[in-house]
Amino acid sequence: MPEPALGELIKKLAAKIDELSEQGRLRQRGGERIRSRGAGAKDKLSAADRLLATVLYLRKLGTRDPFVQLFGVNTSPLTRAVHQVQPLLAEHGCTIPPSTARFRTPADVTAFPANSSSTKIKPTC
Repeated sequence: MPEPALGELIKKLAAKIDELSEQGRLRQRGGERIRSRGAGAKDKLSAADRLLATVLYLRKLGTRDPFVQLFGVNTSPLTRAVHQVQPLLAEHGCTIPPSTARFRTPADVTAFPANSSSTKIKPTC
């Protein structure tokens, strides 16, 4: 997915992703907030990170290990991100086809675009 297309998708879905996160917290708490917004634990992944993690996961670029290291979280936030963002992508008609590339480390993920500058990247949406 080219960077401008990913940026557009993030702009479109970021507010909805944050809203879904808050709805999940509301269900988990069993009611409205007691503390003001911004108090308590912070999200480990931003809305943009959740969308990017979901796109990378759906491309089946490898196991979760490189993505855990790349985003600096354990597997739980990544799993929640995928379960939260995947239906939003489907609602907006964005299908993410699997890739033929596979990565084992975060270095492989970050090095791939530099090594494949001559490769034409197909749009995913």
